[in-house]
Amino acid sequence: MDYQTTVSGKENLKDTAKAEAPKPYDQKPTAAFIGASWATLLIGVTSYCIGLWNAEMQLNEQGYYFTILLFGLFSVISVQKSVRDRLEGVPVTDLYYSISWFTTCASIVLLIIGLWNADLLLSEKGFYGMSFLLSIFSAIAVQKNTRDVQYIENKENEDQ
Repeated sequence: MDYQTTVSGKENLKDTAKAEAPKPYDQKPTAAFIGASWATLLIGVTSYCIGLWNAEMQLNEQGYYFTILLFGLFSVISVQKSVRDRLEGVPVTDLYYSISWFTTCASIVLLIIGLWNADLLLSEKGFYGMSFLLSIFSAIAVQKNTRDVQYIENKENEDQ
């Protein structure tokens, strides 16, 4: 008897927890997280570019590393967009989805190959690698925050 009471009490707690659990995408990202995402994107890209500007390398090498940064940023935003579109039921072809992932991996591999073969100090190589990774990760966060806010605002407008 006492066991049944305990079990039914736990079931009621589970039902209450399920009813109060937030639905997907029903909470906007906080202003602090949005600001931190933008700040890290600006810090990463700015640091990378300042490092390139001050580097003692040929202009074509600087152009290579700058192009890799732009390529990587565009690629990760494409990946995030295609993942999110699929999640929201927006049609995304498998070809575009695959190309987005391929270009993201290619940008990272190209940076690694470039740094591996570069005549730079190990600390400089680490700086470029870390600022690149900071930039692409924060680009994903900025894109996600933008989509979250847009999605929630559209839902709120539909509900009114």
